[in-house]
Amino acid sequence: FLFVSAVEVKIEVVIPEKERSKEEMSPNGKASPLIYKVNGTARHYHLEEHPIASNPYHNPKDVVEASVCHVKDLENGQMREVDLGCGKALLIKEGGEFHAVGHKCPHYGAPLIKGVLSKGRVRCPWHGACFNISTGDIEDFPGLDSLPRFQVRPLKDNHFLLLVVQALQTQRRTKMMAKCISLSNYNLSSTNVLIIGAGAAGLVCAETLRQEGFSDRIVMCTMDRHLPYDRPKLSKSMDSHPEQIALRPKEFFCTYDIEVLTEMQVAAVDIKNKTAVFKDGFKMEYNKLLIATGNTPKALSCKGKEVENVFNIRTPEDANRVVKLATSKNVVIVGASFLGMEVAAYLAERAHSVSLVELEEVPFKKFFGERVGRAVMKMFESNRLKFYMQTEVSELREQEGKLKEVVLKSGKVLRADVCVVGVGAVPATGFLKQSGINIDSKGFIVVNKMMQTNIPGVFAAGDAVTFPLALRNNKKVNVPHWQMAHMHGRIAALNMLAHGMEISTVPYLWTAMFGKSIRYAGHGEGFDDVVIQGDLDELKFVAFYTKSDEVVAVASMNYDPIVSKVAEVLSAGRTIRKRDVE
Repeated sequence: FLFVSAVEVKIEVVIPEKERSKEEMSPNGKASPLIYKVNGTARHYHLEEHPIASNPYHNPKDVVEASVCHVKDLENGQMREVDLGCGKALLIKEGGEFHAVGHKCPHYGAPLIKGVLSKGRVRCPWHGACFNISTGDIEDFPGLDSLPRFQVRPLKDNHFLLLVVQALQTQRRTKMMAKCISLSNYNLSSTNVLIIGAGAAGLVCAETLRQEGFSDRIVMCTMDRHLPYDRPKLSKSMDSHPEQIALRPKEFFCTYDIEVLTEMQVAAVDIKNKTAVFKDGFKMEYNKLLIATGNTPKALSCKGKEVENVFNIRTPEDANRVVKLATSKNVVIVGASFLGMEVAAYLAERAHSVSLVELEEVPFKKFFGERVGRAVMKMFESNRLKFYMQTEVSELREQEGKLKEVVLKSGKVLRADVCVVGVGAVPATGFLKQSGINIDSKGFIVVNKMMQTNIPGVFAAGDAVTFPLALRNNKKVNVPHWQMAHMHGRIAALNMLAHGMEISTVPYLWTAMFGKSIRYAGHGEGFDDVVIQGDLDELKFVAFYTKSDEVVAVASMNYDPIVSKVAEVLSAGRTIRKRDVE
């Protein structure tokens, strides 16, 4: 031990040989409990927009002992980062008991010391992921990995705490993941679980099945050419390559027998014969089905829409191509949506000019309200972006087949070498029209709180569904957020295994522009007032969205961890009144 005073905490890190080999094959090469470095560099984006890199220890053979603090240094409800010499852990006292877990969120590396501790879990201050302080397990998303957990026990004289890591549980739940034990029983055209779509919902569903001990065949299929990747990065960090933003390395899918069929499109689902029919004629029988096909971006319907160099950002290749074409050139972005605004911010210092065309008078007006929208607009204008509001595109003009000008209905003509379209999306559910699966008038798949459709054994998740939101009295809503897709996938998997688990999570999202993040929690649809604390001009504020007398959502900039705090309160089922925040 290193004696610093007569009373201290001892922390010991030991990784047995057999655990060490597992550590190297850990599910996500991007997450590690103790040492992080930014993966790649970007001029605008701060640490929070990057995944985190691996290798928890300088030398895993070392036994680490460190004296850090006295038992009485921590009050109930307090957290403290403690230094192990080779990295840090998060020490927590709640309900008279001590716990210790990894100190950084495995999603993008947020310091959990700045998060919110409540009722046995800690919530990330950046993107709202929640971790159980006793087990380290991830309980709300985004991200895929759990926190490493340390044993904590007082020494005999009760003056110090002993933290012992005998076997680091790297980034996986306390339950061991299963593998498929019956692949040989299947022919190529049948599977136990078929997952259509390989986004967050599909991947979390497959992983959860394995974590819960499911050892039958799992097949995921995707129209994409890549294994599942971090889709929000396509507009936030546009020059990322597919392997940099992969959610899991290739080896992970091999290790846990999760088969992924890439560039495969399902054309129809025959629910009577429990068969998916692919576009190329291939058929696959299933026992349980998850539909997680997400959205299809809307295209422009104006004259010249087939001109070259007009993009919807759907794939890493799209994003990379736009960056290449936009460098030192003129860019027009149609739609001040999350995607449109993030792309505009990313290209601002790379392009010669960036113009944004939007039908509304203020960006994000329906989502964040007029005052927050104006503050964001001002930030963009101070970064040389030009807005053309309350108008739309009437024509795209070309020269030798390539885009040259964008003509607006107002009569204005904008020079344009590349155009990015972000005017919303529609659910990718056309292939289900004749299936008998219940679809609403807008094309969303209707599910219950267990992510079940009207057809037994058929589940749906992610951006393509409407589901009952507990937060808004079980109103059927569509919540196309990255965090929500993860949770949908988890709930669907648990109910495929008959756990009877209902969804109750609070929606949480973030957007990043010019190195600044707006965080948002709740469901503000139909808000009738906004209560703002702080300073909009300084971009340091919190906005509470109210309906009647109740706070239904919150957004903030430079005000952490307020959004995570509100999310915790709402998630506990408590009501926040307008008078509480005024």
